[in-house]
Parts: sequence; structure tokens; C-alpha cells
Amino acid sequence: MKLSQIKNELQKLSTIAFQLPNGDLVPNHFHVTEVGRVTKHFIDCGGTVRQEEIVNFQLWEANDYDHRLHPEKLVHIIELSEKVLGLPDAEIEVEYQMPDTIGKFSLDFNGTHFLLTSKETTCLAKDNCGIPAEKIKTKIGEWKAKETSCCTPDSGCC
Repeated sequence: MKLSQIKNELQKLSTIAFQLPNGDLVPNHFHVTEVGRVTKHFIDCGGTVRQEEIVNFQLWEANDYDHRLHPEKLVHIIELSEKVLGLPDAEIEVEYQMPDTIGKFSLDFNGTHFLLTSKETTCLAKDNCGIPAEKIKTKIGEWKAKETSCCTPDSGCC
């Protein structure tokens, strides 16, 4: 989800809810403690120099159970961040404290909740760094011999 998309969806909501990949909701007394611009300049394993830019939100919860972030307040925070930081209309990455470490999530929307979706790593240079193409996996018993048009054991062609 891009920054313009979350602003658009927030305009339609009266409350904000973020849902984790396991279905649990982030407690509704969360804070958005950071909105930032993150630039990643790197070289992949195939030798290609790359640059990515994302907008980062950090969600945090404390024992402030009376706190509720309303949609119009988050829009205000986003607009201030756009003005001060020059935020691009980029994809949003959300950081959220998990039991053992900080989780990083992509963001989606289901019409009611913002969905924190799992992120995965991948090789960006599969064609340059020697990663073999994925082999087709078959189960024993599901394999069929290729049908041929020329010879069969009882055809007499051999």
C-alpha cells in the first residue's frame, strides 16, 4: 500500500485498526511513534547497484490504555511528514514490536482493517548469481511415463 492509498482509506474511517498476519489486532491504544523516509542503497549478489525508498511507520503500544489514535490525527501526522520530510508516494513498511524482535510488515487494507502482511526475502539476481530454476516436485505414484508414438513393448518396432 502506498502513502496516498492509506490517506484515502483513512478519510473513510471513524476508527483505525491494524491486524497482524495471525489475525490478532494490534491493541487499539497503539501509537504511531514514527513516520519516516527510508532509503536503501545496496548492491545485490549479482553485482547490480540498487536503490529503494519506502515510507516507514512504527507502531508502539504502552500502558496508556486511554489513548486512541483517530484517523484524522494520523492523516495530519502523515501530511506533516510529507511536508517536512518530503515523503514520496512510496510503499509503506510498518514496524511493530513482536515478542522477540521488531517485525517488519507490508501494509494492505481489507475495507475495515489495515493488514500487516508478512514480508519475505528473495534473491534479486537469480539470473546472475547461479540460483538454479526451481525443480517441479512430484510425489511417488503421481508420475506418469511419457506417451510415445513410435515404440511400445508389443508394437514390434524393435
